[in-house]
Amino acid sequence: MTVLKLQLLGDFQALDGAGHSVDVLAKKGRALLAALALSPSGCVSRQRLAELFWGDRGDEQARSSLRQVLASLRRDFANLDAQILSSDDETVTLDLIRTEIDACNFQRLARSDHVNDLRLALDLYRGDLLTGTTLRESEFEAWHNSEQARLHSLAVASAEKLWSLETGANRIAIAKRLIVLEPLKESLHHALMQSYVESDENGLALQHYSVCRDLLKAELGIVPGMQIEILRQKILDEAKITSIPSEKDNSISLTARGAQGGTAAFQPSAELSNRPSIAVLPFHNLSGDPEQEYFADGIVEEITIALSQARWLFVIDRNSSFSYKARTINVKDVGRGLGVRYVLEGSVRKAANRLRIAAQLIDTGTGVHLWADRFEGNLEDIFDLQDRVTSQVVGAIAPRLEAAEIERVRRKPTASLDAYDHFLRGIAGLHRWSRAGNDEALIQFNQAIRIDPLYAAAYGLAARTYVQRRSGAWMIDRTHEIVVAEKLARQAIILGHDDAVALCTAGFALADFCEAIPDGDAMIDRSIVLNANLARAWLYSGWVKASLGEADLALERLARARQLSPLDPQDFSNRAAMGFAHFVAARYGEALFYAEAAALERPGFLLPNLIAATAAGLAGRDANARRAMLRVRENDPSLRLSNVDRVQSMRPEDFKRWVEGLKIAGLPE
Repeated sequence: MTVLKLQLLGDFQALDGAGHSVDVLAKKGRALLAALALSPSGCVSRQRLAELFWGDRGDEQARSSLRQVLASLRRDFANLDAQILSSDDETVTLDLIRTEIDACNFQRLARSDHVNDLRLALDLYRGDLLTGTTLRESEFEAWHNSEQARLHSLAVASAEKLWSLETGANRIAIAKRLIVLEPLKESLHHALMQSYVESDENGLALQHYSVCRDLLKAELGIVPGMQIEILRQKILDEAKITSIPSEKDNSISLTARGAQGGTAAFQPSAELSNRPSIAVLPFHNLSGDPEQEYFADGIVEEITIALSQARWLFVIDRNSSFSYKARTINVKDVGRGLGVRYVLEGSVRKAANRLRIAAQLIDTGTGVHLWADRFEGNLEDIFDLQDRVTSQVVGAIAPRLEAAEIERVRRKPTASLDAYDHFLRGIAGLHRWSRAGNDEALIQFNQAIRIDPLYAAAYGLAARTYVQRRSGAWMIDRTHEIVVAEKLARQAIILGHDDAVALCTAGFALADFCEAIPDGDAMIDRSIVLNANLARAWLYSGWVKASLGEADLALERLARARQLSPLDPQDFSNRAAMGFAHFVAARYGEALFYAEAAALERPGFLLPNLIAATAAGLAGRDANARRAMLRVRENDPSLRLSNVDRVQSMRPEDFKRWVEGLKIAGLPE
């Protein structure tokens, strides 16, 4: 019986046997699990683990650090069978019999010669091993790089084998995937061109020749090799075409088969909107079951409607996106044709009584994959599955779009900024969670307001900066700042009566900073009605419900936020809020656990350290209380019991316990 599921390819994820997420809080804990999972027996010596993760420390210190990480993992696995991870004086062992590991399944399937096995292997390869996991440990990095390269090479080899076995449109999809894996390998570009030719898509083959030529010139300073040139010339000779369409040449209209067997022309490039823009393309039905076509189309319609609720995002109408149905396309062409910066594409596959939905978000300018995931469910729950996929896709890609837009603005010359770019720079400042970042955020939001006095979300985010100033203990003149924040929040509500971002940020400021908790709570609730897929609205609601004493409702709201944005880089705020909600419910052990997790991720941020200190004090955990209070005093030496009310809003009865716990933890009068 499977007790634990580990996803090591792409972003790390752990699930229990029922498919529920299991939080593994420590980065070294995740890396350690990967080292155990990829060992032949699941067993690694303590000496080897010490070398991998603490090679620059003495033997005793390294072993002590290993014990701490193992203790953290056992807390993470508290609801699993305790024997899933075992250890003795010499070794640490992961029970591979009861652990399902995507990398191990991938390796087994990738070595097969059967088409179905190779397809499953390619589905499992969501990205390189432990994407985004870096440790400043030379021994681990050497192991990580070696394993990444080995698995990556196996993915390329299995995909090439699958391409040779597939036929028709499937070969095109696999060739595209190969190019994503190895963009500078010429033989793969030839494979994609050949696949287009086999599907009578000569125009697309010639277009990809241009893409390949420009890529090789830009990256390697070379021209395509003889194999590609021969194929290009063959296409030209057969079609009697004398010129190759370039990216800037709109005089040639390339056509592709439409959904009804007719043709649909690629349109001249539309000018990209200054605001982020996205098209949700028809999902491919890979199940071989025409009955699932309506389900795939329904998924796309629901996601399009849900994304349209985000006022900051320009979403292409469903009818325009469906002009690409049943066509093999290049996302860069879609970007130019529809005038969008991002494309969401996906597929639906039926296997026995289950459906598997895959989706990926792509930057049309660079072709870079910003996000990808897959979802599974039973056919009898098809409409529930559709709702769940819609919710999770929209919740997951919104932060990725925001992050991509922030990165785009960072590269943009300062002289060309407009209101929206100032707005994005303000969000980037907030995400730094530092006093300097907060100051910069307020400057940028005020600049956006100066350029566009009707920019409701900019008013809301400007008010939101004051909440962060309070919880970080960065206020200078509290009375004055409350007046300014309330003015900004009220203006955001007036201008943004149907703008979920404006309402939830303004509501959070009113409730948590301006002490207008009922007003703020009502605005956040309204924002959720307007856009139920906005993760930050659920997060803010969790904080405010806890302030109102509704701890269990707060935890439900926070769980919803994490479900919508499971890989949010600001997740420590959610953990801190969970700690605060458990404190309100007088569950001090749980409060300490979540607050310490948040403080571990952001040790320089005051509020989670305060929650940890008061929870530890009330729980009688003296050592934890002392450590947390030390961090509190480091963050704000001026904090006293007499002025601790300036940090967090709560009911009088909760504040009384708050002060009591901090007094026990050692906060001076």
